[in-house]
Amino acid sequence: MAQLDMTSFADGLKTLYSPEKIENLTYPNHPLLALLPKDENFGGKNKVIDVIYGNPQGRSAAFANAKSNQTAGKIKAFTITRNKDYQLVSIDNETIEASKGDANAFMEATTFEIDNGMAQLGMSLANAIYGSGTGKIGKIASINTLTITLSQVEDVVNFQVDQKLNFSTADGGGSVKSTKPLVTAVDRVLGKVTVDDATGLAGNDFIFTDGDYDGKLKGLAAWLPASVTNTPFFGMDRSVDPTRLAGIQFSAPGKPMEEAIIECASLVAREGGTPSHLFVPYSKYNELEKTISAKLLYTDLKVGEIGFQALKVNGPRGVITVIADQDCPADKGYMLQLNTWKLHSLGKAPTIQNLDGLKMLRNSDSDSVEIRMAYYAQLACRAPGYNAAITW
Repeated sequence: MAQLDMTSFADGLKTLYSPEKIENLTYPNHPLLALLPKDENFGGKNKVIDVIYGNPQGRSAAFANAKSNQTAGKIKAFTITRNKDYQLVSIDNETIEASKGDANAFMEATTFEIDNGMAQLGMSLANAIYGSGTGKIGKIASINTLTITLSQVEDVVNFQVDQKLNFSTADGGGSVKSTKPLVTAVDRVLGKVTVDDATGLAGNDFIFTDGDYDGKLKGLAAWLPASVTNTPFFGMDRSVDPTRLAGIQFSAPGKPMEEAIIECASLVAREGGTPSHLFVPYSKYNELEKTISAKLLYTDLKVGEIGFQALKVNGPRGVITVIADQDCPADKGYMLQLNTWKLHSLGKAPTIQNLDGLKMLRNSDSDSVEIRMAYYAQLACRAPGYNAAITW
């Protein structure tokens, strides 16, 4: 077996972590991330996304009125910028030294850390696509000594042992508390997270991964917000036409699942949209499956080597594909015309960084080497009014 060195290691990583391999590591169980159209050429300082929200005026049965009432068509622009996200993994030099002369042994030892690091970064991106940009991953319902009970059990998917957390009384726009505990245990059935320090934490605090506060990309909750003000969003005042510039809000509490879907789809269709997909939490998917079990139509979706099962519901403008997504908030559903969305990124999102031609760097402060993964990306929508957020 050839001697392992930086060059052979880099060549090995290139082979092992081809775009298809990274897709496999980041897309399983994240269907919205997998299905989103993507543009990997987001260079420059920013990108302008134009949105037409009004036709030119100047129409009348009377020529003089048509002449005097002329105005230009209404168009606004979102000027999007990128957000960064990083995942670092280190491998100790003893493993490297012990594997010299057997490159396969070393590659097997490294793939465990790299695979799981890439999966972790993919989870972060998938979660951010549903978020508002604040980085929130949960909320405290109650706290008993060191054990936090989450407001939504489903949010437990966002927590891992050894994860460092931040807490704030505000979901963005504020500051984080000084306590930055580590997660020591996770109860994934009951939605409980145990930490090593709970000083100053309280019910209704919002929870963030350390360093994420107000630092994530603007996801569906930002593009289709519950309320709209004149505060600029990527440079645009959306209050002049909230529906066309910030999407449709549909309230569905108490409504049968299939009825809610058809009513919401009708609202989207009235605005000119053709909803193609509805992303829901698993609990709502199960509810729909039970409700219409006698007339269910299943379909299988595939992205590369990744497959997802979905349900079909007939809407006013065609079939709507309903997909369960673990990243979707428990109280939300997102009905999307998927071809109006795009994940814009600077290169692959995520990817292994290739710094100075090296995918592996020596750590200066420990007996180890480091592999860096990252993405630089932003979500954008060219027709928010063709999409809807459902509150269950």
